[in-house]
Amino acid sequence: MNARTTRTLAAALSLTAAFAISGCSGSQDDAAKPAPAVSDAFMPEPVNDKMAGAFMVIKNGSKTADKLTGVTSTLSDDLQIHETKDQKMQQVPSLDVPANGELKLERGGSHIMFMGLKTTPKVGDKVTVELRFEKADPVKVELDVKERTYTAHNSNAH
Repeated sequence: MNARTTRTLAAALSLTAAFAISGCSGSQDDAAKPAPAVSDAFMPEPVNDKMAGAFMVIKNGSKTADKLTGVTSTLSDDLQIHETKDQKMQQVPSLDVPANGELKLERGGSHIMFMGLKTTPKVGDKVTVELRFEKADPVKVELDVKERTYTAHNSNAH
């Protein structure tokens, strides 16, 4: 009877601990923001292995603004976030992703630059990148390698 009481008590404590843990994770989940959604992700076929650009639309469905702070890929060890102001491209540490808004990475504007490619992708290939944010968890994105003249339909919507 003593062993049965011990098992019952252990089960009750386990159940209590499980509720406490799920209660904690529930409150964390409530505070967590939805992961940013990405659309129209592509890379124009690079001319050589020196550099390439990447373009996409990052949508933030959260009520909290965020920032794109970094990008990684196996294609290059040097990925940079660039913005274009007054027709001049410059590297920046981050780009804002507004609350309930979107960040457009497009030709002639903000974009991602791959410097020193390990290989030169061809039209039809896919390149995986991981986007890193100030607040949201990282997001893996597959870039479709397109013709050099390709422009996503969203890029013209201004």
